[in-house]
Amino acid sequence: MMTREEYFESLRKLNLKVYMFGKRVENPVDDPVIRPSLNSIGMTYELANQPEYEDLMTATSSLNGQKVNRFTHLHQSTEDLVKKVKMLRLLGQKTGSCFQRCVGIDANNAVFSTSYEIDQAHGTNYHENFKKFLNDVQLKDLVVDGAMTDPKGDRSLSPSKQPDPDCYLHVGERRPDGVGVRGAKAHQTGIVNSHEVLVMPTIAMKPEDKDYAISFAVPTDTEGIFMIYGRQSCDTRKLEEGADIDLGNKNFGGHEALVIFDNVFVPNERIFMNGETEFAGMLVERFSGYHRQSYGGCKVGVGDVLIGATALAADYNGVAKASHVKDKLIEMTHLNETLYSCGVACSCEGCPTKAGNYMIDLLLANVCKQNITRFPYEIARLAEDIAGGLMVTCPSEKDYNTAELKPYIEKYLVGVEGISVEDRMRILRLIENISLGTAAVGYRTESMHGAGSPQAQRIMISRQANLEQKKQLAKDIANIKD
Repeated sequence: MMTREEYFESLRKLNLKVYMFGKRVENPVDDPVIRPSLNSIGMTYELANQPEYEDLMTATSSLNGQKVNRFTHLHQSTEDLVKKVKMLRLLGQKTGSCFQRCVGIDANNAVFSTSYEIDQAHGTNYHENFKKFLNDVQLKDLVVDGAMTDPKGDRSLSPSKQPDPDCYLHVGERRPDGVGVRGAKAHQTGIVNSHEVLVMPTIAMKPEDKDYAISFAVPTDTEGIFMIYGRQSCDTRKLEEGADIDLGNKNFGGHEALVIFDNVFVPNERIFMNGETEFAGMLVERFSGYHRQSYGGCKVGVGDVLIGATALAADYNGVAKASHVKDKLIEMTHLNETLYSCGVACSCEGCPTKAGNYMIDLLLANVCKQNITRFPYEIARLAEDIAGGLMVTCPSEKDYNTAELKPYIEKYLVGVEGISVEDRMRILRLIENISLGTAAVGYRTESMHGAGSPQAQRIMISRQANLEQKKQLAKDIANIKD
């Protein structure tokens, strides 16, 4: 397994095409806007090399028998599924932000089982292709970016009916040795910090959408791939000279990007689906299910940080003993632990796929994500309530560090005796960062639309609810005979 520093150096060797603020980023690893997100992934390597976290952060590979980073692992039991959720909570606690590797582990497990079933139905060789790819990922300890979301264009039209065929990623050229693909993947979490991109279709497909039912993996610096870095609220604070307090979370962060595939060649041995439209929906469902489970860990870990910051703000403001503040902190904890309970529950109720790796309970995973679309917003609202208006009107640290202004800021922004104004500012900026700033992308907005829209989860809940069985239970107790 790689160390944190080895991971950083491995990215320096890539020739990524990344654009941000209208210019190409020549050195993404050391760019001040991007680097905090890199540090977050670095934590997944750092903890994996610490003995006290070995059980959560590593696993024994089912492919090669080696100890591997759990983010490259294929789930072999419900215990593995539970450990994944616990690992994600731990990393959320350590970074207070998005650490970006969930999409990789979720994509790996979804493609592994789906490619197996495609091979069974069609006599293809996709599963062996994928096993070779993943074995290499495990042995080299690479970061894989799972890429599912297409721009979609006119959403009332199927992929093959779009005025611009590139609105969904598709095969544009077929060759004896592989395919050429065109299109884009949107909202790609951690792509700039990844070695490989694992592409999947974004929706269920019809036979006429054959060219869009494509799954493959290529290195992120493959010719024809370029990335447009996404904006985040307050992101340019990272560019301010000497920025520290105002950042809220100086060391860690996340990112998303629009990834363009401009006639990218994919060799046959890196293809895991190619036209088998009837399996596109299966792959989407499985990836989405795993990713909805993931949110029961990562969002909870960040929630732990936000609750802790809010409790400190209450202490610093001198309101910690107020009954309504205590009750709000209890409610924040209740909501956070409910999310965690859902993540653990769908893991405990998992079962093996035909390929042998384990799948979570889809109903409970969708319940988990449905709660995620609501509870982090309420937790953040309560944090903002307790923190007070100063969270968003606090002077800048440049004002604070200006000689003629600092005495006045120290005088009028004082809180509880013994707590420095600087510490008060720091904790308020952390709350701002998670609820409104750069980390809010991963904690709030992503909670709504990540792993599918809220309506997508409600559709899945409807499909999985088994109402007919429930009706029969009621009939049996009420002595109703059909």
